This record gives sequence, structure tokens and C-alpha cells, in this order.
Amino acid sequence: MNISAGDFSLITDNEVQNRAPMNRTIVLTQEERERLSISLIKDIPVESFKLPPQGTIHGDSIQISGKLPKSFVDLIFLDPPYNLTKDFHGQVFSKRSVEEYTAWLDNLLTAFKSLLKPTASIYICGDWYSSASIFTAASNHFIIRNRITWEREKGRGAKSNWKNSSEDIWFCTMSDNYYFNVDAVKLRRKVIAPYRNGDGTPKDWQETKEGSFRDTHPSNIWTDITIPFWSMAENTMHPTQKSEKLLAKLILASTKPDDFVFDPFLGSGTSSVVAKKLNRRYLGIEQNQEYCLLAEKRLELTETNKEIQGFSDGLFWERNTLSSQMKENYSPTRGACVKK
Repeated sequence: MNISAGDFSLITDNEVQNRAPMNRTIVLTQEERERLSISLIKDIPVESFKLPPQGTIHGDSIQISGKLPKSFVDLIFLDPPYNLTKDFHGQVFSKRSVEEYTAWLDNLLTAFKSLLKPTASIYICGDWYSSASIFTAASNHFIIRNRITWEREKGRGAKSNWKNSSEDIWFCTMSDNYYFNVDAVKLRRKVIAPYRNGDGTPKDWQETKEGSFRDTHPSNIWTDITIPFWSMAENTMHPTQKSEKLLAKLILASTKPDDFVFDPFLGSGTSSVVAKKLNRRYLGIEQNQEYCLLAEKRLELTETNKEIQGFSDGLFWERNTLSSQMKENYSPTRGACVKK
């Protein structure tokens, strides 16, 4: 079965039943579309939003933002279309000049800014081309803290240019008073050349039956992210889906349990799904109904499966370490710091 991102709503129940056994891509049956559409939040007037809703809103995020309560968001994950031409299941975003894209982004940030708490954190996704616009627009509204660059281990080859295999996430805050829990996002790495103390004991690493490991502080270069693909349980046919592991890092670092995560370009729901798995509140807005329904199905699936691939025992792991994760039995004490 080979279906493009533009026609996946045409998948029949029979095609789902007959696909390859290892294909775990989440798709919708017609029965699920009808059932899940009832749970979507649609066109609710402003007076109904006295408290922030939790769930998936089907609509335009700019229009909906004016109906939402002020200052309720602890973390906004902003993953807008990048400045390139892309077909999102029939809705095409067209590449524009850098100046036009910057103005478009600035308009988005203006619309969403009033929803954020004074202590809120902001993460804005982009590629190398749109990052210049992100920096310019975000500087008008927030304090820019850092730029995370993460490796896309897949990518199309290029004959006359360097292969593009990275994306950026800009980390911003509303003020100097913000939450950041570095201990919640440590990465467990294998130690190649372990140092020892004078008495022979490990120095800043641990010896286990699975090998030598060090729990390292996270940097702004991430090489441990796997893009969802057909054999992963979180995969959908959204063309630019982010991984649950990536969202888990951002949410754990910048929110506490019961904090509110807001995503105005929800796509197939990864931010809401991860927020729910990590006991945060969530709200997503998406103008494509098929993606909204995929998000709702994934939220249902969290009731029976709260696992996040690449995150176990309170730690993030490097790629291709699943066997070590399953055999390890490590539960470190977690702490947090609040920047003031």
C-alpha cells in the first residue's frame, strides 16, 4: 500500500487489514471518523471559554486565539509551516519572500502572545531557511534563550548542495522568571573512555551489567531523535510529524505536572499526546479535520499505552539502545530549578 500525504483519507478498512504486519502507522476507519468528530471542539463563542478548554479545536488558530482566555499557557509549541511550498493533505502553504514570511510569523506571535503566562516558555520550529525569520520575529516579542538544532537522520541527497538533515527549535521565554528542569532531560550515553577516581571508582559514570553509562546534561545539539516511520506505533501519514521523544524533552524541561501546553498548529497531535502521557494539560488547534481526528485517536490510545520511545526510567536514551533500556533498572531522583 503506497499512499501519499494528500490522499490518506481514502484508505479503506480492507486496505488497513491487508497492510504489512509490521506497518503500525495510525490510520482512521470511517467509523472512527464519525465517532471521533463528535469530540472535536468547533466554533465555540468567546463566552464559553471562561476556563481554558482541553482537547482539540478544529479551526483557524488566529481566529480561535481571540476567543481563548488570557494568560493560561505555560508552554507554547509553535510548529508552523516552514517557508517552503508544502501540501498538507490538500491545504498548500506556498513559499514566500523572507520579508513576507517574517511578517507572517510576527502576526502569529502577536495573536498568541496574550495567551501566555508571564512565566511561559516558547518553542518555535523551523529549518535553516526560516530560522532567520524566526529570530527576527521572536525578538520583537520574547527573550530568545537558545537555538536547538536536531539531526534528521533521514533526508534527500543533493548533488549540487550539502544534504539538508537538520532542523531548528528556538527556545524563548516571556521573562527572566521561567521554569527549566535540566534533571528531567538528561541523556544516558555509553562511556567510551571512562575516567576513574584515585580509588578506582567510576568518575561521573556508572558501571552496569549492560556496560558503562554517563547521564549527561542536555546540549542544544540533538542527535538522538528518530523521525516517526511506518513501523513505529506513533507514526501517522502527516508529512512533517515530530517525534514524541522530541516533544517530551521540551515539555519535561519547561513544564511541571498539570501545567498547560498549547499547540496552535497541532497537526496529527504529537504535542497533546505527549502532554497527556506526562500528566500535563493540553490544547491543540488544527484547521485540517483529518489531522484533528488522528490527534483524537492518538489521545484515545494513550489510555492503554503511555510509553514514549527513547524515554524510559526517567531518562532519555541514544538511538538504537532499546535492548539496554529494557534491561536497565534505573530510577534517579529528579530535581528542578526555577530561573528568576
